[in-house]
Amino acid sequence: MLDSLITSKTRIKLLVKFFITSANSGHLRGLANEFNESTNAIRKELNHLSEAGYLEKKEVSNKIAYRANTRHPMFSLLQQVVHKYLGLDTIVTQVLDRMGTVEKIELLGDYAKGIDSGTVEINISGKNINTEYTQSIIPKIEDVIKRKVIFYYNEKDKNGIVLFGE
Repeated sequence: MLDSLITSKTRIKLLVKFFITSANSGHLRGLANEFNESTNAIRKELNHLSEAGYLEKKEVSNKIAYRANTRHPMFSLLQQVVHKYLGLDTIVTQVLDRMGTVEKIELLGDYAKGIDSGTVEINISGKNINTEYTQSIIPKIEDVIKRKVIFYYNEKDKNGIVLFGE
């Protein structure tokens, strides 16, 4: 979906990195290493996104740090688009459909850090969670979102991004 609208793979990686959660930030060389891309390609896209107002720049220890501009009028919409692109909305809907008492759904792992690695890790917290059901819907979800899905249940002390609940 997003890759047919935005043809720059580097720009998509940056949008995922910064809009999966507003807590993510990065600097030029770190992003180039993380994405295995040239600093020139990263710089070009960072400049475009900054000039459009989607990213904020701040000097930190002689480096320019970038992060999502949460005050931008399109921040929420872009975050929703990124979540939909990654299939997070599909996962939450499927899980809540017939799960028992779900208190919280968290995104863990690479995607919580804004890295589109191909494996989405989800922690489901609650009482009487229907684990058979969640395991049975994994192939359907994977087919829809074109990514591998791993569910964890009631994992404590995982600092993930809350998709549903508290």
